[in-house]
Amino acid sequence: MFSSKSFLHFFIFYLTTPLTLLKTFHFNDIFTLTRASLFFAIIDAIFSIFFKLCGLTSITVDIDDQTTLHFWVSRHRKFKNPNLVMIHGYGGDARWQFLYQIGFLATKFNIYMPDLVFFGKSYSNRTDRTDEFQAKCVVEGLRRLGAGKYSAYSLSYGGYVAYRMAEICGKDEMEKLVIVGSGVGWNNEDEKREMLMKIGRDAKELLVPDNPRDLRLLVKLGVFRRKPLRWVPDFVLQEFLNAMGNHHRKEKMELVEYLLATKPDSQLAILTQETLVIWGDQDNVFPVCLAYQLQRHLGLKSRVEIIKDTGHAVNIESPRALNRLITSFLLL
Repeated sequence: MFSSKSFLHFFIFYLTTPLTLLKTFHFNDIFTLTRASLFFAIIDAIFSIFFKLCGLTSITVDIDDQTTLHFWVSRHRKFKNPNLVMIHGYGGDARWQFLYQIGFLATKFNIYMPDLVFFGKSYSNRTDRTDEFQAKCVVEGLRRLGAGKYSAYSLSYGGYVAYRMAEICGKDEMEKLVIVGSGVGWNNEDEKREMLMKIGRDAKELLVPDNPRDLRLLVKLGVFRRKPLRWVPDFVLQEFLNAMGNHHRKEKMELVEYLLATKPDSQLAILTQETLVIWGDQDNVFPVCLAYQLQRHLGLKSRVEIIKDTGHAVNIESPRALNRLITSFLLL
């Protein structure tokens, strides 16, 4: 038997699904979508509704006259809860990457979840493609939202951004930092070249795929235990990429190109924040040795946690273990 709260959630769900679709597309656009595109548009709308049911709301912040940043933030800020900034990596906007975690984390923290520039609804006319630019945009957006003190949890590419944020803010603004499976501080160029040769694909094409083959390879590299695309036909994957994955593709590839072209930073800052470094022991994107390398660089204020039988996509394969580590570290 449904409780009144459950009934309300279902009522909101069915009421807001068509409204969310109409907000996402112009009315006439809905009739021009293919069945597959409409299917993925509905899924995307459902994700937004789920985030709203988790107590989040969608906000857009103008960083300057050239740049706009989109956030999902807690609708009602609870002063007893600490603030948590969640920074995604490549592979979709924040909703797609934190889907398995947000329901739990939103009960423990006041959430600030940006879409990085060129992801989701965030965009800039500026030509800067550095991780430092991304970090400055997020920091400025948080300040305009009045976030105050916060901790940050970051995935993969988001780790580069969060590290720069920690440098910019210092401990007075960012209290603690969680980095999950990120190549921050990877200064061995020979290892990088060897990894790229082993993959056999251009990193830019792979991280921003526009065809089913590259998408399958990307998922294979990121996920260890599961094979989620095994039974999905190529034409469905292509429709998914057409509908969801090719927005601002050129700019996203330029972001990757900057990271690949940047020489190792021999003067990488030693952060003042306590830092938790989390890795999947079967990560085929960034080798586990990088976790310990980063820990040695950061010193006594950092520690490493390894999650067993998990690949690069820790947030998808082991969300519960990841949530436990995040909350135990940040809520101490």
